[in-house]
Amino acid sequence: MQHAPCDPATLPRPTSLSEVKGWFHSPDQVLFDWFLTRQGEQGQTGDLLEIGAYLGKSAIFMGRYLRPGELFTVCDLFDSPAEDDANSREMNRSYATLTRRAFEANYLSFHDELPAVVQGPSSVITDHVEPGTCRFIHVDASHLYEHVHGDIAAARDLIGEDGILVLDDFRAEHCPGVAAATWGAVATTGLRPLCITATKFYGTWGAYDAVHADLAAMLAGRDDMWHGAEQVAGDPMIRISGRKARLPRQPVSRHREAGAPEHRPLPKNRLRTLLGRR
Repeated sequence: MQHAPCDPATLPRPTSLSEVKGWFHSPDQVLFDWFLTRQGEQGQTGDLLEIGAYLGKSAIFMGRYLRPGELFTVCDLFDSPAEDDANSREMNRSYATLTRRAFEANYLSFHDELPAVVQGPSSVITDHVEPGTCRFIHVDASHLYEHVHGDIAAARDLIGEDGILVLDDFRAEHCPGVAAATWGAVATTGLRPLCITATKFYGTWGAYDAVHADLAAMLAGRDDMWHGAEQVAGDPMIRISGRKARLPRQPVSRHREAGAPEHRPLPKNRLRTLLGRR
């Protein structure tokens, strides 16, 4: 693993996860924490993979659950040119400030070492990650159908026994390609839907009943997240709404002021601004 160059005058120095630019809402933080913690409690081993990192918000969160002997790989174009014109237009429109150095500075504000960084299109990820090795994969890359379809196919090859796949933006109105690829995978590849939030889909190609039952029990014990069941492709998928969800324990920044809490809620006007961008 390598360390990023640090220029305090130009690179970000977040004091909390909420200061890292990006979209990672509280119910999804709760679910990431629950799935990754449960894997540890169950003794499930394997690596972590994120395809599409933006400036590192969810990667920083995932990095807390990396155990000795495991590998965390992050794949993103960062400043590299996209592989086709349509993807280039999307990148220029949505992620003009994306840089690898900013990602690295953000990540190293919370962790001592960087993950393994693959800078390039997601289509190359199978050249860098061994088949069947990942226990948790988060895909938040291109919104174009052809690319998402390929990302899901790659995830199926790379995911280990009973691994969890998370797909972002599967129901956003500006991302119909993600929806088509997600539900197409459910219909044709055996991907089984465990739950959905306003922004993310959680599924598995592995054992379903035990993790689904444990998830339902966890949600039943919370008073801050609504949930209901919906039969989808023969499975009792759980729909979750968690606008008031209490955040799990947050990664601690090395730049945090002494005596400051581990996380500070966003001001209401700032929260509305971020939610309005989704």
